[in-house]
Amino acid sequence: MSRIGRMPIQVPAGTKVEIEAGVFTAQGPRGKVAQPLFDGYPVKVDGNVVTIERPGDAGPERSKHGLLRALLANAVQGASAGFVKQLDLVGVGYRAEVKGELVQFALGYSHPVLYPIPAGIKIEIDKNNRITVSGADRQQVGQVAAEIRNLRRPDPYKGKGIKYTNEILRRKAGKAGGK
Repeated sequence: MSRIGRMPIQVPAGTKVEIEAGVFTAQGPRGKVAQPLFDGYPVKVDGNVVTIERPGDAGPERSKHGLLRALLANAVQGASAGFVKQLDLVGVGYRAEVKGELVQFALGYSHPVLYPIPAGIKIEIDKNNRITVSGADRQQVGQVAAEIRNLRRPDPYKGKGIKYTNEILRRKAGKAGGK
């Protein structure tokens, strides 16, 4: 059996899971996350334990078994605890501000950059340079953080731009100078 796929998923207290019409739904204090199930992979809910079985032992079946287990575990964790990504604004005059359903960035362009906040995502800004993206859906949190980072990627010479908090940038040396 797959080492990941055979591990049971523990459902924390305060989180409810249900399977209906081929969709696994986890609902908890952080929100509701729905994940479609794969055909032929029976999912069983026994109290607060979720287990996934697989139809055979071929390579693709084993890999889909582990993938489905990871997706369902992410749904349960997102509904109970949520997911967080943090980004840093690096550069003189680079700022961000939440205005209703938009985030307004000053990123060194001649105009302010507006980013609409998707449903189910919460964006907070600390001291104008730390952006915190949080939500229940792991894929959506990661996608929003990547889209915000792409508004102004960090440059390799000075490191100015938007970067993940734990990201290590490879810096390049500038010109050698003219002698």
